[in-house]
Amino acid sequence: MALKQALAFLLLFLAACTLLYSAIASDPDILVDFIPPPEGTPVDGSYFAFSGLRSAVGAPPPANFTVTKASMGNFPALNGQSVSMAVLSYPQGGVNPLHTHPRAAELLLLVQGFLEVGVVDTANNLYTRSLQRGDAFVFPKGLVHFQYNCGSGPAVAVAVSAFGSANAGTVSVPLSTFGVDIDDSILAASFKTDVATIQKLKAGLRG
Repeated sequence: MALKQALAFLLLFLAACTLLYSAIASDPDILVDFIPPPEGTPVDGSYFAFSGLRSAVGAPPPANFTVTKASMGNFPALNGQSVSMAVLSYPQGGVNPLHTHPRAAELLLLVQGFLEVGVVDTANNLYTRSLQRGDAFVFPKGLVHFQYNCGSGPAVAVAVSAFGSANAGTVSVPLSTFGVDIDDSILAASFKTDVATIQKLKAGLRG
């Protein structure tokens, strides 16, 4: 009987921890319709409008992968709304490198070209899919994922991503691993390689 009570308590504790984590990891709820701008700034229709994505719509092919964001940092009306978006443009062979969004899931809609996308779960299972125009793909919150323009010729791929946070955050796996001052010997041991290889990877990121 005592064992059953202990197990029941443990399950309740784990459930409470899960709920607490979910509450902390999400955008906070607001108790008003929207968060107004600083005092003295008038609120009209322009406060809820954003023109910063115009440059990414119908733009000439980029030389490198580019992201144009509409998030809380440049669109203050999103504060408290738990939503943001981005337009992503990939030249032929362009890649959005391995990364995560710690505060939001990402729903990607491909509007031009072709993409190979993939996501890795916490059991290290890789899920990939080839997308064409009109296809959507969801990247669950916090999981490592990527996108790659696999189209032939000079095709440009363009996608629109929606996020379940006003400030989803982006953690680049290559930069957070090799672009900071983690000791080379620690990285070499972690990747089961040698220091010279680690230094080549770091040099490649700087180049």
